[in-house]
Amino acid sequence: MSRVPAAIAPSHRTQGCHIDVFHDTFCHMKTTVEIPDSLLEQTKQLAMRERTTVRALMEEGLRRIVAERKGTKAFKLRKASFRGKGLHPQLAGAEWREIRDTIYEGRGA
Repeated sequence: MSRVPAAIAPSHRTQGCHIDVFHDTFCHMKTTVEIPDSLLEQTKQLAMRERTTVRALMEEGLRRIVAERKGTKAFKLRKASFRGKGLHPQLAGAEWREIRDTIYEGRGA
């Protein structure tokens, strides 16, 4: 990330706190991610073996997940209705307990 030199960059000093304004904040965003220590350690080792950075591995992984899930269709419940004319008129407005009892009437439940 390229930083604007301190002589040019506007900054604010508050009780010993120095905040730099970065040049390309609209292109890249810094964020904090909490991951298990063991996963971070494995990622660091992999980055060293592959001569890359943890950031590059995380970006690659996120891009893969986004691409994989982008093509995933939304779940659609299949039509599973039966022939008939809907709810019997005598059950209109009935509570579920009554409907269930009617369905299982004479079936031992």
